[in-house]
Amino acid sequence: MEQDRLHRVLAEIGPLAVAVSGGVDSLTLAASAHRSLGRDRALMVHAASPAVPSEATRRVRSEAERLGWFLRVVEAGEFADPQYRANPVNRCFFCKTNLYGTIRQVTDRTMVSGANLDDLGEYRPGLDAAREHGVRHPYVEAGLDKAAVRALARNLGLGSVADLPSAPCLSSRVETGIRIEPETLAFIHAVENLVSRTLGAGSGARRAVRCRVRAAGIVVELDPDSLAALDTPHQTLLAERIQAEAPTSLPQAPVRFTAYRTGSAFLTGATP
Repeated sequence: MEQDRLHRVLAEIGPLAVAVSGGVDSLTLAASAHRSLGRDRALMVHAASPAVPSEATRRVRSEAERLGWFLRVVEAGEFADPQYRANPVNRCFFCKTNLYGTIRQVTDRTMVSGANLDDLGEYRPGLDAAREHGVRHPYVEAGLDKAAVRALARNLGLGSVADLPSAPCLSSRVETGIRIEPETLAFIHAVENLVSRTLGAGSGARRAVRCRVRAAGIVVELDPDSLAALDTPHQTLLAERIQAEAPTSLPQAPVRFTAYRTGSAFLTGATP
């Protein structure tokens, strides 16, 4: 059983620090570590940042209070890193380097991440940073993919957490080479919330709303059902509101709506 395999991996690691972003993977890992090792041996560390949606931070704090986790909230400091702010194709490497460096400053425990088997088939420069910092990936070691993580979240009684849609950091919406600015990320977050409210009822793992900032304009990507539900008049009204709210640092460019594609803001042919 997946839960038993994960328990054995966590027990073998011993006292640890979980990097908790606020998504289903890291929250489920935190709950599993707390249950397997107890409060004193499982430290949860959440990095608050302009790149992390405020809802994610509130979710981490809420689950920590509800379940009794030992939680530290830190500032990872990636926005002081010019290499991160330049947004090269391996931006995630610099983000995770700052994160793991910060966690190491507050604890000497083994650091663990919520990476699962499905993540190994994608371009994930953050895994290189994890390797350099000795971070372990319990889901990978236990042979768990995303579906298994969601099933585990349900078994652990995490409720709506199990159905959270995938939500990479806000910086992942900015096309490679466009500088990462806090006001740009706040705009992206506001647009995604606006579009989600317009779509109304319905959420879960299959819902996808991404606001991509590109050199050629702003692209709102939606899952097929949401895209079909957003008719042309609503698209026109939303486009006008989005353009009106865009920060002056962004080029005035058209807003368009299209189908969601994972990682479509990356230009992987760019020079790191």
